[in-house]
Amino acid sequence: MNLIAAVDANWAIGNKGKLLISIPEDMKFFRAHTLGKTVIMGRRTLESFPNKKPLPDRRNIVLTRNAKYAAKGAEVVTDIDRLKEMFSGEDTADVYVIGGETVYRQMLSECDTAYITKIDFAYEADAYFPNLDDDPEWELVEESEEETYFNVCYTFCKYERKPA
Repeated sequence: MNLIAAVDANWAIGNKGKLLISIPEDMKFFRAHTLGKTVIMGRRTLESFPNKKPLPDRRNIVLTRNAKYAAKGAEVVTDIDRLKEMFSGEDTADVYVIGGETVYRQMLSECDTAYITKIDFAYEADAYFPNLDDDPEWELVEESEEETYFNVCYTFCKYERKPA
């Protein structure tokens, strides 16, 4: 299973229910990785999308504690154990956890690869991704050349869980 996120210099991912910045190349990167795949997200992440609709051309799974929650075009799961059962015996290489903070933290131990767009700027934020640079279980295995969007520098990074 994979994680995919854009983080700022402090590993922040959002503020007041919105992304910190929208970088077109990052959006293309996200789309390239997730199109035709399964994405797992929390309810608030789904509701942050245009018209609060699931992402097109993907299997959308919403992880929420609200058993009455329904979203047209998405599967709703109320706990991690049920989510794990859904993928029992399956190859999860095409499954991407896409946020938000609570879902990232809940699913971190289930994932072995993280695609992180690192933005070299610190924004005002209230939601954070776990800092993989400080986590001894993870290692940076690939990093792109630095790119810029207006005056914002960023890199595409790939982290992998270290073998046990």
